[in-house]
Amino acid sequence: MDQLLKGRRIGFGLTGSHCTFEEIVPIVAKLKELGADVVPVATYTAQKEASRFGSAGAWLNKVEEVAGRKAISTIQDAEPLGPKIPVDCMVIAPMTGNSISKFANAATDSPVLMAAKATLRNGSPVVLAISTNDALGLNSQNVVKLLNMKNIYFVPFGQDDPYKKPNSLVAIMDLIPATVSKALLHQQIQPLLKEYPDINQ
Repeated sequence: MDQLLKGRRIGFGLTGSHCTFEEIVPIVAKLKELGADVVPVATYTAQKEASRFGSAGAWLNKVEEVAGRKAISTIQDAEPLGPKIPVDCMVIAPMTGNSISKFANAATDSPVLMAAKATLRNGSPVVLAISTNDALGLNSQNVVKLLNMKNIYFVPFGQDDPYKKPNSLVAIMDLIPATVSKALLHQQIQPLLKEYPDINQ
């Protein structure tokens, strides 16, 4: 895994699943530790909306600090990741249900989705780390659609609270580096379905 990531330019998109942001910072640090050049990209929600998990932009600031660069924050600045300054792989973590729905249906209304579209344009892999309460509900058709699309790979996921939130799926964020390494070889890491850690039963 170390050799596969060393010297690679990895886009890292954040969408608005605020409850998982704390897990993302050490993942960005791990990618850097493994030798990757990490390029943060953020949706407008991740940039500007506060939640009970932190003030507006607080976690994004931490990601920028660890990555060592400012995040791409506009659609216009994300578009060149296709033709001019490509990334070797684009990660979206966390990937909300809203962004899943838009991405599966070719809607490009955020910097992160533009970065993903630009990466696919180059035939390079896009890695999705989903975090959504409706992955097994209304959004299930979109998850399945993306699972069957060329050059899209998923971080293994599980039900984070199957009794209180039976439609919810969350990626196991610690597996992002390993998933990216496989995706760079155009392979899906397996197994894809895993028991989520610390399930509240």
